[in-house]
Amino acid sequence: MASELYNIIEGVSREKGIDPQIVVSAVEDAIVVATRKYYKTQENLRAVLDKESGKINAYAVKSIVEAPEQVEDPNLQVTVEQARKLDPAAEAGGELLIPKVTEGILGRIAAQLAKQVIFQKVREAERDTVYNEYIGHVNEIVNATVKRIEGPDVILDIGKAEARMGRKEQSRLESFAVGERIRVVIVRVERAVKGPGVIASRSAPELVQHLFQTEVPEIYDGTVVIRAIAREAGERTKIAVLSKDKDVDAVGACVGMKGMRVQSIIRELRGEKIDIIEFHEDPVTFAEKALQPAKVSRVTVVDAADKHLEVVVDDTQLSLAIGKKGQNVRLAAKLLGWKIDIKSEEEKRQEVEQQMSALVTQTVTPLELVTGLGEGLVEKLKAAGVNTVESLADMTPEQLEAIEGIGPKTVEKISIAVNNYFASVDGGEAVAAAEPETTGEGATEAAVSETEISEESPAEGGIEAETLASETAPSETDPTEKAPAEEDAKSATDEAAEDKQS
Repeated sequence: MASELYNIIEGVSREKGIDPQIVVSAVEDAIVVATRKYYKTQENLRAVLDKESGKINAYAVKSIVEAPEQVEDPNLQVTVEQARKLDPAAEAGGELLIPKVTEGILGRIAAQLAKQVIFQKVREAERDTVYNEYIGHVNEIVNATVKRIEGPDVILDIGKAEARMGRKEQSRLESFAVGERIRVVIVRVERAVKGPGVIASRSAPELVQHLFQTEVPEIYDGTVVIRAIAREAGERTKIAVLSKDKDVDAVGACVGMKGMRVQSIIRELRGEKIDIIEFHEDPVTFAEKALQPAKVSRVTVVDAADKHLEVVVDDTQLSLAIGKKGQNVRLAAKLLGWKIDIKSEEEKRQEVEQQMSALVTQTVTPLELVTGLGEGLVEKLKAAGVNTVESLADMTPEQLEAIEGIGPKTVEKISIAVNNYFASVDGGEAVAAAEPETTGEGATEAAVSETEISEESPAEGGIEAETLASETAPSETDPTEKAPAEEDAKSATDEAAEDKQS
Protein backbone atom coordinates (compact mmCIF):
# COMPACT_ATOMS: atom_id res chain seq x y z
CA MET A 1 0.00 0.00 0.00
CA ALA A 2 1.36 3.41 -0.96
CA SER A 3 2.17 5.87 1.74
CA GLU A 4 0.39 9.18 2.23
CA LEU A 5 3.38 11.07 0.87
CA TYR A 6 3.41 9.04 -2.30
CA ASN A 7 -0.33 9.57 -2.76
CA ILE A 8 0.22 13.32 -2.53
CA ILE A 9 2.98 13.06 -5.13
CA GLU A 10 0.66 11.20 -7.49
CA GLY A 11 -2.05 13.84 -7.00
CA VAL A 12 0.38 16.65 -7.84
CA SER A 13 1.56 14.71 -10.91
CA ARG A 14 -1.98 14.32 -12.22
CA GLU A 15 -2.73 17.99 -11.65
CA LYS A 16 0.40 19.15 -13.47
CA GLY A 17 0.20 16.45 -16.12
CA ILE A 18 3.68 15.07 -15.42
CA ASP A 19 5.17 11.67 -14.61
CA PRO A 20 5.03 10.84 -10.82
CA GLN A 21 8.61 9.59 -10.98
CA ILE A 22 9.70 13.11 -11.92
CA VAL A 23 8.17 14.41 -8.68
CA VAL A 24 9.77 11.58 -6.67
CA SER A 25 13.16 12.45 -8.16
CA ALA A 26 12.58 16.08 -7.25
CA VAL A 27 11.85 15.14 -3.62
CA GLU A 28 14.94 12.93 -3.44
CA ASP A 29 17.13 15.66 -4.90
CA ALA A 30 15.76 18.12 -2.36
CA ILE A 31 16.70 15.82 0.56
CA VAL A 32 20.20 15.44 -0.87
CA VAL A 33 20.62 19.24 -1.01
CA ALA A 34 19.35 19.67 2.55
CA THR A 35 21.54 16.83 3.88
CA ARG A 36 24.69 18.18 2.27
CA LYS A 37 23.96 21.65 3.69
CA TYR A 38 23.50 20.19 7.20
CA TYR A 39 26.57 17.90 7.21
CA LYS A 40 28.75 20.29 5.18
CA THR A 41 30.31 17.31 3.43
CA GLN A 42 31.76 16.67 -0.01
CA GLU A 43 30.60 13.10 -0.06
CA ASN A 44 28.51 11.76 -2.90
CA LEU A 45 25.00 11.71 -1.40
CA ARG A 46 21.87 9.90 -2.53
CA ALA A 47 18.30 9.92 -1.23
CA VAL A 48 15.76 7.14 -1.71
CA LEU A 49 11.99 7.39 -1.14
CA ASP A 50 10.34 4.32 0.32
CA LYS A 51 7.03 4.13 -1.53
CA GLU A 52 5.27 2.07 1.16
CA SER A 53 6.46 3.80 4.33
CA GLY A 54 6.88 7.26 2.82
CA LYS A 55 10.25 7.58 4.56
CA ILE A 56 13.11 9.22 2.69
CA ASN A 57 16.55 7.83 3.53
CA ALA A 58 19.79 9.62 2.76
CA TYR A 59 23.06 7.79 2.04
CA ALA A 60 26.70 8.61 1.41
CA VAL A 61 27.75 6.63 -1.68
CA LYS A 62 31.36 5.40 -2.00
CA SER A 63 33.02 3.30 -4.68
CA ILE A 64 34.68 0.06 -3.46
CA VAL A 65 38.32 -0.52 -4.55
CA GLU A 66 40.59 -3.53 -3.95
CA ALA A 67 43.69 -2.09 -2.30
CA PRO A 68 44.34 0.87 0.02
CA GLU A 69 46.74 2.45 -2.49
CA GLN A 70 43.84 2.76 -4.97
CA VAL A 71 41.96 5.12 -2.66
CA GLU A 72 42.43 8.60 -4.16
CA ASP A 73 39.65 10.39 -2.21
CA PRO A 74 38.37 8.95 1.11
CA ASN A 75 35.13 10.88 0.66
CA LEU A 76 34.38 9.00 -2.52
CA GLN A 77 36.21 5.67 -2.23
CA VAL A 78 36.62 2.85 0.29
CA THR A 79 38.58 -0.43 0.32
CA VAL A 80 36.85 -3.82 0.23
CA GLU A 81 38.08 -4.58 3.74
CA GLN A 82 36.51 -1.41 5.15
CA ALA A 83 33.31 -1.90 3.17
CA ARG A 84 32.76 -5.44 4.46
CA LYS A 85 32.64 -4.16 8.02
CA LEU A 86 29.33 -2.47 7.10
CA ASP A 87 28.19 -4.82 4.35
CA PRO A 88 29.61 -8.38 4.38
CA ALA A 89 28.52 -8.85 0.74
CA ALA A 90 30.54 -5.88 -0.55
CA GLU A 91 32.77 -6.55 -3.57
CA ALA A 92 35.39 -4.50 -5.41
CA GLY A 93 33.84 -2.42 -8.20
CA GLY A 94 30.53 -2.03 -6.36
CA GLU A 95 29.06 0.73 -4.22
CA LEU A 96 28.74 1.09 -0.48
CA LEU A 97 25.71 2.99 0.87
CA ILE A 98 26.42 4.55 4.26
CA PRO A 99 23.18 5.77 5.97
CA LYS A 100 22.95 9.43 7.05
CA VAL A 101 20.63 10.45 9.88
CA THR A 102 18.08 13.02 8.66
CA GLU A 103 15.07 12.77 10.99
CA GLY A 104 14.82 15.62 13.45
CA ILE A 105 18.12 17.22 12.48
CA LEU A 106 17.53 18.92 9.11
CA GLY A 107 15.57 21.79 10.66
CA ARG A 108 13.38 24.51 9.24
CA ILE A 109 15.97 26.06 6.89
CA ALA A 110 16.83 22.70 5.33
CA ALA A 111 13.12 21.91 4.91
CA GLN A 112 12.50 25.26 3.20
CA LEU A 113 15.44 24.61 0.89
CA ALA A 114 14.04 21.19 0.07
CA LYS A 115 10.66 22.76 -0.72
CA GLN A 116 12.22 25.23 -3.14
CA VAL A 117 14.09 22.46 -4.94
CA ILE A 118 10.90 20.42 -5.27
CA PHE A 119 8.96 23.36 -6.72
CA GLN A 120 11.78 24.14 -9.16
CA LYS A 121 11.98 20.56 -10.39
CA VAL A 122 8.22 20.32 -10.77
CA ARG A 123 8.10 23.58 -12.76
CA GLU A 124 10.85 22.37 -15.09
CA ALA A 125 9.02 19.08 -15.61
CA GLU A 126 5.76 20.91 -16.20
CA ARG A 127 7.41 23.24 -18.72
CA ASP A 128 8.83 20.33 -20.70
CA THR A 129 5.54 18.42 -20.59
CA VAL A 130 3.47 21.37 -21.82
CA TYR A 131 6.01 22.25 -24.50
CA ASN A 132 6.05 18.69 -25.85
CA GLU A 133 2.26 18.58 -25.68
CA TYR A 134 1.53 21.75 -27.69
CA ILE A 135 4.54 22.24 -29.96
CA GLY A 136 2.93 19.87 -32.42
CA HIS A 137 -0.33 21.85 -32.44
CA VAL A 138 0.98 25.21 -33.65
CA ASN A 139 -1.43 26.91 -36.13
CA GLU A 140 -4.26 24.68 -34.96
CA ILE A 141 -7.59 25.82 -33.49
CA VAL A 142 -8.42 24.94 -29.86
CA ASN A 143 -11.37 25.71 -27.63
CA ALA A 144 -10.44 27.88 -24.68
CA THR A 145 -12.04 29.47 -21.65
CA VAL A 146 -11.17 32.98 -20.47
CA LYS A 147 -9.53 32.40 -17.08
CA ARG A 148 -8.50 35.90 -16.12
CA ILE A 149 -7.54 39.24 -17.63
CA GLU A 150 -4.14 40.78 -16.86
CA GLY A 151 -4.07 44.31 -18.22
CA PRO A 152 -4.29 44.11 -22.02
CA ASP A 153 -3.55 40.35 -21.97
CA VAL A 154 -6.15 37.62 -21.73
CA ILE A 155 -5.17 34.39 -19.95
CA LEU A 156 -6.92 31.32 -21.36
CA ASP A 157 -7.42 27.81 -20.05
CA ILE A 158 -6.75 25.44 -22.95
CA GLY A 159 -6.89 22.18 -20.99
CA LYS A 160 -3.49 21.04 -19.77
CA ALA A 161 -1.98 24.51 -19.71
CA GLU A 162 -2.67 28.20 -19.78
CA ALA A 163 -2.30 30.29 -22.90
CA ARG A 164 -1.68 34.01 -23.15
CA MET A 165 -3.35 36.22 -25.76
CA GLY A 166 -1.68 39.61 -26.01
CA ARG A 167 -3.14 42.84 -27.34
CA LYS A 168 -1.64 42.29 -30.82
CA GLU A 169 -3.24 38.87 -31.00
CA GLN A 170 -6.73 40.26 -30.41
CA SER A 171 -9.22 41.85 -32.78
CA ARG A 172 -10.01 45.46 -31.97
CA LEU A 173 -13.73 44.64 -32.28
CA GLU A 174 -13.64 42.04 -29.49
CA SER A 175 -13.79 42.15 -25.70
CA PHE A 176 -13.90 39.17 -23.35
CA ALA A 177 -15.40 38.24 -19.98
CA VAL A 178 -14.07 35.72 -17.46
CA GLY A 179 -15.61 32.31 -18.10
CA GLU A 180 -16.40 33.03 -21.77
CA ARG A 181 -15.66 30.19 -24.21
CA ILE A 182 -13.87 31.15 -27.43
CA ARG A 183 -11.91 29.57 -30.26
CA VAL A 184 -8.27 30.56 -30.65
CA VAL A 185 -5.24 29.66 -32.77
CA ILE A 186 -2.04 28.44 -31.10
CA VAL A 187 0.54 30.58 -32.87
CA ARG A 188 3.68 29.52 -30.97
CA VAL A 189 4.97 27.71 -27.89
CA GLU A 190 7.89 29.17 -25.92
CA ARG A 191 10.18 27.79 -23.23
CA ALA A 192 9.65 30.70 -20.86
CA VAL A 193 11.71 31.12 -17.68
CA LYS A 194 8.63 31.40 -15.47
CA GLY A 195 6.92 28.42 -17.03
CA PRO A 196 5.73 27.09 -20.37
CA GLY A 197 4.42 29.80 -22.67
CA VAL A 198 1.62 29.02 -25.09
CA ILE A 199 0.69 32.05 -27.20
CA ALA A 200 -2.86 32.08 -28.58
CA SER A 201 -4.40 34.42 -31.14
CA ARG A 202 -7.74 35.58 -32.50
CA SER A 203 -6.12 37.73 -35.20
CA ALA A 204 -4.35 34.96 -37.15
CA PRO A 205 -5.62 34.15 -40.69
CA GLU A 206 -5.84 30.48 -39.67
CA LEU A 207 -8.88 31.34 -37.53
CA VAL A 208 -10.80 32.53 -40.61
CA GLN A 209 -9.69 29.44 -42.52
CA HIS A 210 -10.95 27.17 -39.73
CA LEU A 211 -14.28 28.99 -39.57
CA PHE A 212 -14.82 28.54 -43.31
CA GLN A 213 -13.94 24.85 -43.03
CA THR A 214 -16.55 24.54 -40.30
CA GLU A 215 -19.31 26.49 -42.07
CA VAL A 216 -18.74 25.43 -45.71
CA PRO A 217 -19.09 21.67 -46.39
CA GLU A 218 -17.47 22.06 -49.84
CA ILE A 219 -14.27 23.33 -48.17
CA TYR A 220 -14.38 20.58 -45.55
CA ASP A 221 -14.64 17.80 -48.19
CA GLY A 222 -12.03 19.39 -50.48
CA THR A 223 -14.30 20.39 -53.39
CA VAL A 224 -13.45 24.05 -52.77
CA VAL A 225 -9.90 24.96 -51.75
CA ILE A 226 -8.73 28.08 -49.91
CA ARG A 227 -5.66 29.24 -51.84
CA ALA A 228 -4.77 32.43 -49.96
CA ILE A 229 -5.91 34.61 -47.05
CA ALA A 230 -4.93 38.18 -46.22
CA ARG A 231 -6.28 39.61 -42.99
CA GLU A 232 -6.18 42.72 -40.85
CA ALA A 233 -8.04 41.60 -37.73
CA GLY A 234 -11.07 43.69 -36.84
CA GLU A 235 -11.02 45.48 -40.20
CA ARG A 236 -11.18 43.32 -43.33
CA THR A 237 -10.24 39.89 -44.64
CA LYS A 238 -9.73 38.86 -48.26
CA ILE A 239 -9.92 35.14 -49.00
CA ALA A 240 -9.19 33.53 -52.40
CA VAL A 241 -10.99 30.25 -53.17
CA LEU A 242 -10.81 27.80 -56.06
CA SER A 243 -13.26 25.06 -57.07
CA LYS A 244 -11.98 21.65 -58.19
CA ASP A 245 -15.40 20.86 -59.65
CA LYS A 246 -16.49 22.92 -62.66
CA ASP A 247 -20.11 22.54 -61.58
CA VAL A 248 -19.45 24.13 -58.17
CA ASP A 249 -19.16 27.90 -57.80
CA ALA A 250 -16.42 28.46 -55.21
CA VAL A 251 -17.53 31.97 -54.24
CA GLY A 252 -21.20 31.01 -54.13
CA ALA A 253 -20.50 28.00 -51.93
CA CYS A 254 -18.67 30.19 -49.40
CA VAL A 255 -21.34 32.90 -49.39
CA GLY A 256 -24.20 30.42 -49.01
CA MET A 257 -27.88 30.91 -49.69
CA LYS A 258 -28.79 34.52 -48.94
CA GLY A 259 -25.29 34.92 -47.44
CA MET A 260 -26.05 32.70 -44.46
CA ARG A 261 -22.66 30.95 -44.36
CA VAL A 262 -20.50 34.03 -44.55
CA GLN A 263 -22.77 35.96 -42.19
CA SER A 264 -22.26 33.26 -39.55
CA ILE A 265 -18.49 33.74 -39.84
CA ILE A 266 -18.82 37.52 -39.70
CA ARG A 267 -20.81 37.21 -36.45
CA GLU A 268 -18.08 34.99 -34.98
CA LEU A 269 -15.53 37.70 -35.88
CA ARG A 270 -17.71 40.46 -34.34
CA GLY A 271 -18.57 42.18 -37.63
CA GLU A 272 -15.25 41.99 -39.51
CA LYS A 273 -15.71 42.56 -43.28
CA ILE A 274 -14.92 39.59 -45.54
CA ASP A 275 -14.23 39.69 -49.31
CA ILE A 276 -14.47 36.30 -51.04
CA ILE A 277 -12.54 36.24 -54.33
CA GLU A 278 -12.17 33.59 -57.02
CA PHE A 279 -8.53 32.52 -57.35
CA HIS A 280 -6.76 32.76 -60.73
CA GLU A 281 -3.31 31.53 -61.71
CA ASP A 282 -2.92 34.56 -64.00
CA PRO A 283 -1.72 37.40 -61.73
CA VAL A 284 -3.31 40.05 -63.98
CA THR A 285 -6.79 38.55 -63.69
CA PHE A 286 -6.26 37.76 -60.01
CA ALA A 287 -5.24 41.35 -59.32
CA GLU A 288 -8.42 42.67 -60.97
CA LYS A 289 -10.50 40.41 -58.72
CA ALA A 290 -8.47 41.12 -55.57
CA LEU A 291 -8.93 44.90 -55.86
CA GLN A 292 -12.72 44.63 -55.75
CA PRO A 293 -14.97 46.51 -55.17
CA ALA A 294 -12.93 48.93 -57.29
CA LYS A 295 -13.12 48.56 -61.10
CA VAL A 296 -9.70 48.21 -62.72
CA SER A 297 -8.96 49.71 -66.16
CA ARG A 298 -5.84 47.68 -66.90
CA VAL A 299 -3.07 45.71 -65.19
CA THR A 300 0.51 45.53 -66.46
CA VAL A 301 3.27 43.18 -65.31
CA VAL A 302 6.26 45.45 -64.62
CA ASP A 303 8.68 42.71 -63.57
CA ALA A 304 7.62 39.06 -63.40
CA ALA A 305 10.81 37.99 -61.62
CA ASP A 306 10.33 40.52 -58.82
CA LYS A 307 6.54 40.03 -58.86
CA HIS A 308 5.74 43.67 -59.56
CA LEU A 309 2.40 44.85 -61.03
CA GLU A 310 1.15 48.25 -62.15
CA VAL A 311 -2.59 48.83 -61.91
CA VAL A 312 -4.38 51.75 -63.60
CA VAL A 313 -7.90 52.70 -62.53
CA ASP A 314 -10.31 55.44 -63.50
CA ASP A 315 -9.84 58.70 -61.62
CA THR A 316 -13.13 58.16 -59.79
CA GLN A 317 -12.09 54.66 -58.69
CA LEU A 318 -8.66 55.54 -57.25
CA SER A 319 -9.73 56.13 -53.63
CA LEU A 320 -11.91 53.01 -53.66
CA ALA A 321 -9.07 50.87 -55.05
CA ILE A 322 -6.61 52.15 -52.45
CA GLY A 323 -9.09 51.83 -49.61
CA LYS A 324 -9.11 53.44 -46.17
CA LYS A 325 -5.49 54.11 -45.16
CA GLY A 326 -4.37 51.95 -48.12
CA GLN A 327 -6.04 48.85 -46.70
CA ASN A 328 -7.65 47.52 -49.88
CA VAL A 329 -4.52 47.59 -52.03
CA ARG A 330 -2.38 46.38 -49.10
CA LEU A 331 -4.55 43.32 -48.56
CA ALA A 332 -4.70 42.66 -52.33
CA ALA A 333 -0.89 42.74 -52.54
CA LYS A 334 -0.64 40.36 -49.59
CA LEU A 335 -3.21 38.03 -51.15
CA LEU A 336 -1.37 37.91 -54.49
CA GLY A 337 2.12 37.91 -53.08
CA TRP A 338 2.98 40.65 -55.62
CA LYS A 339 3.96 44.29 -55.20
CA ILE A 340 1.20 46.54 -56.59
CA ASP A 341 1.62 50.14 -57.78
CA ILE A 342 -1.80 51.70 -58.29
CA LYS A 343 -2.33 54.85 -60.37
CA SER A 344 -5.19 56.85 -61.83
CA GLU A 345 -5.58 57.46 -65.58
CA GLU A 346 -4.50 61.09 -65.11
CA GLU A 347 -1.37 60.09 -63.15
CA LYS A 348 -0.44 57.56 -65.82
CA ARG A 349 -0.93 60.12 -68.60
CA GLN A 350 1.32 62.63 -66.85
CA GLU A 351 3.93 59.95 -66.26
CA VAL A 352 3.98 59.04 -69.98
CA GLU A 353 4.29 62.72 -70.95
CA GLN A 354 7.21 63.18 -68.59
CA GLN A 355 8.93 60.10 -70.00
CA MET A 356 8.47 61.35 -73.58
CA SER A 357 9.72 64.80 -72.61
CA ALA A 358 12.76 63.32 -70.90
CA LEU A 359 13.43 61.14 -73.95
CA VAL A 360 13.33 64.14 -76.29
CA THR A 361 15.52 66.21 -73.96
CA GLN A 362 18.14 63.49 -73.78
CA THR A 363 18.56 63.41 -77.63
CA VAL A 364 21.48 65.76 -78.34
CA THR A 365 23.62 65.34 -81.50
CA PRO A 366 26.69 67.54 -82.17
CA LEU A 367 26.83 69.35 -85.56
CA GLU A 368 30.16 67.66 -86.34
CA LEU A 369 28.36 64.34 -86.90
CA VAL A 370 26.58 65.71 -90.00
CA THR A 371 28.91 64.87 -92.89
CA GLY A 372 27.39 67.42 -95.29
CA LEU A 373 28.37 70.46 -93.19
CA GLY A 374 31.82 71.95 -93.61
CA GLU A 375 34.04 73.04 -90.76
CA GLY A 376 33.60 76.73 -91.54
CA LEU A 377 29.81 76.50 -91.60
CA VAL A 378 29.76 74.53 -88.31
CA GLU A 379 31.78 77.28 -86.63
CA LYS A 380 29.45 79.92 -88.09
CA LEU A 381 26.38 78.10 -86.80
CA LYS A 382 27.91 77.64 -83.34
CA ALA A 383 28.73 81.34 -83.21
CA ALA A 384 25.03 81.97 -83.78
CA GLY A 385 24.16 79.68 -80.85
CA VAL A 386 23.17 76.61 -82.89
CA ASN A 387 25.12 73.70 -81.32
CA THR A 388 23.09 70.56 -82.07
CA VAL A 389 21.54 68.89 -85.10
CA GLU A 390 18.16 68.89 -83.35
CA SER A 391 18.18 72.67 -82.83
CA LEU A 392 19.37 73.16 -86.43
CA ALA A 393 16.51 71.02 -87.74
CA ASP A 394 13.99 73.11 -85.81
CA MET A 395 15.10 76.38 -87.45
CA THR A 396 13.17 77.92 -90.37
CA PRO A 397 14.91 79.09 -93.59
CA GLU A 398 14.29 82.69 -92.54
CA GLN A 399 16.06 82.09 -89.21
CA LEU A 400 19.02 80.50 -91.01
CA GLU A 401 19.30 83.34 -93.54
CA ALA A 402 19.37 85.80 -90.66
CA ILE A 403 22.77 84.35 -89.72
CA GLU A 404 25.59 86.38 -91.29
CA GLY A 405 27.15 84.72 -94.32
CA ILE A 406 24.33 82.23 -95.00
CA GLY A 407 22.18 82.67 -98.12
CA PRO A 408 19.36 80.70 -99.76
CA LYS A 409 21.64 78.22 -101.50
CA THR A 410 23.52 77.51 -98.29
CA VAL A 411 20.18 77.02 -96.54
CA GLU A 412 19.27 74.46 -99.20
CA LYS A 413 22.56 72.64 -98.68
CA ILE A 414 21.98 72.59 -94.90
CA SER A 415 18.50 71.17 -95.42
CA ILE A 416 19.83 68.36 -97.61
CA ALA A 417 22.63 67.54 -95.16
CA VAL A 418 20.28 67.41 -92.16
CA ASN A 419 17.70 65.30 -94.03
CA ASN A 420 20.40 62.86 -95.10
CA TYR A 421 21.66 62.59 -91.51
CA PHE A 422 18.22 61.75 -90.08
CA ALA A 423 17.57 59.32 -92.92
CA SER A 424 20.79 57.49 -92.12
CA VAL A 425 19.90 57.39 -88.40
CA ASP A 426 16.51 55.86 -89.22
CA GLY A 427 18.15 53.22 -91.42
CA GLY A 428 17.34 54.98 -94.70
CA GLU A 429 19.71 55.95 -97.48
CA ALA A 430 20.84 59.41 -98.40
CA VAL A 431 18.84 60.67 -101.37
CA ALA A 432 20.47 63.93 -102.30
CA ALA A 433 24.25 63.81 -102.13
CA ALA A 434 26.42 60.71 -102.72
CA GLU A 435 30.02 60.46 -101.53
CA PRO A 436 32.26 62.57 -103.82
CA GLU A 437 34.23 60.84 -106.52
CA THR A 438 38.02 61.17 -106.43
CA THR A 439 38.29 62.03 -110.13
CA GLY A 440 36.31 63.54 -112.95
CA GLU A 441 33.25 65.71 -112.81
CA GLY A 442 32.10 64.38 -109.41
CA ALA A 443 35.37 65.50 -107.82
CA THR A 444 34.97 68.98 -109.23
CA GLU A 445 31.38 69.32 -107.98
CA ALA A 446 32.33 68.14 -104.47
CA ALA A 447 35.15 70.66 -104.31
CA VAL A 448 32.84 73.47 -105.40
CA SER A 449 30.19 72.50 -102.84
CA GLU A 450 32.76 72.55 -100.07
CA THR A 451 33.84 75.98 -101.23
CA GLU A 452 30.27 77.30 -101.08
CA ILE A 453 29.64 75.96 -97.56
CA SER A 454 32.89 77.25 -96.08
CA GLU A 455 32.77 80.73 -97.60
CA GLU A 456 33.94 83.58 -95.37
CA SER A 457 32.87 86.56 -97.50
CA PRO A 458 31.53 87.11 -101.02
CA ALA A 459 34.80 88.45 -102.34
CA GLU A 460 36.95 85.84 -100.71
CA GLY A 461 34.43 83.16 -101.65
CA GLY A 462 34.70 84.14 -105.29
CA ILE A 463 38.49 84.04 -105.24
CA GLU A 464 38.51 80.69 -103.42
CA ALA A 465 36.00 79.28 -105.88
CA GLU A 466 38.08 80.33 -108.86
CA THR A 467 41.29 79.06 -107.34
CA LEU A 468 39.73 75.79 -106.29
CA ALA A 469 38.16 75.34 -109.71
CA SER A 470 41.50 75.90 -111.42
CA GLU A 471 43.21 73.48 -109.09
CA THR A 472 40.64 70.77 -109.46
CA ALA A 473 39.95 71.20 -113.18
CA PRO A 474 41.13 68.36 -115.46
CA SER A 475 44.50 68.73 -117.12
CA GLU A 476 44.72 70.11 -120.66
CA THR A 477 45.62 66.67 -121.90
CA ASP A 478 41.92 65.77 -121.33
CA PRO A 479 40.03 68.39 -123.38
CA THR A 480 36.75 66.59 -123.02
CA GLU A 481 36.63 67.24 -119.23
CA LYS A 482 38.14 70.74 -119.14
CA ALA A 483 35.14 72.75 -120.25
CA PRO A 484 32.68 71.36 -117.72
CA ALA A 485 35.14 71.96 -114.90
CA GLU A 486 35.62 75.61 -115.84
CA GLU A 487 31.87 76.02 -116.14
CA ASP A 488 31.33 74.59 -112.62
CA ALA A 489 33.97 76.91 -111.18
CA LYS A 490 32.27 79.89 -112.75
CA SER A 491 28.94 78.75 -111.34
CA ALA A 492 30.43 78.50 -107.86
CA THR A 493 31.76 82.08 -108.10
CA ASP A 494 28.39 83.40 -109.20
CA GLU A 495 26.62 81.54 -106.42
CA ALA A 496 28.90 83.00 -103.73
CA ALA A 497 28.26 86.48 -105.08
CA GLU A 498 24.53 85.83 -105.07
CA ASP A 499 24.65 84.81 -101.38
CA LYS A 500 26.44 88.06 -100.62
CA GLN A 501 23.77 90.12 -102.31
CA SER A 502 21.02 88.27 -100.49
